[in-house]
Amino acid sequence: MSNILVVYFSKAGEQYAVGNIQEGNTAIIAKIIAHKLKADTFEIKVVNDNYPQTYNELIRYAQKEKRNKERPEIVDNDINIDKYDTIFIGYPNWWGDMPMPVYTFTENHDLKTKNVYYFCTHEGSGGVHKNDFAIHGHIAQNDRIQTEKSVSIWLKGLSL
Repeated sequence: MSNILVVYFSKAGEQYAVGNIQEGNTAIIAKIIAHKLKADTFEIKVVNDNYPQTYNELIRYAQKEKRNKERPEIVDNDINIDKYDTIFIGYPNWWGDMPMPVYTFTENHDLKTKNVYYFCTHEGSGGVHKNDFAIHGHIAQNDRIQTEKSVSIWLKGLSL
């Protein structure tokens, strides 16, 4: 059993700069981190996933969620974060922010006593949190060697 948990929200489907993808950019990063640290993973999934599959519709939907400060209900699968000391939280940067389901997760769990590290995928807007790891989604999707190298460098710089 690991004392490290990698939590992530990711979307497949049509995405900016990478086209129609089978695996979300953030999921790729989450799995690399989990593999390198022998960590457990938890994917944030929305109970009523109404997210559009086309990029332009998705960004309009995400804008509305952000504007309304929505907190979509997520599938929690009885995740017990108490057994973890370190938690990585990953997300795609949507409109300069974390997607609202990630807020649902962070607000539903007490993270005050945890070492929390954030990572995100984006196409130019970068990360939301100070000192987080941010990588272009098209690199995560199309250049796994560079992606693994970048993740490794970031992980080595953390006090784990």
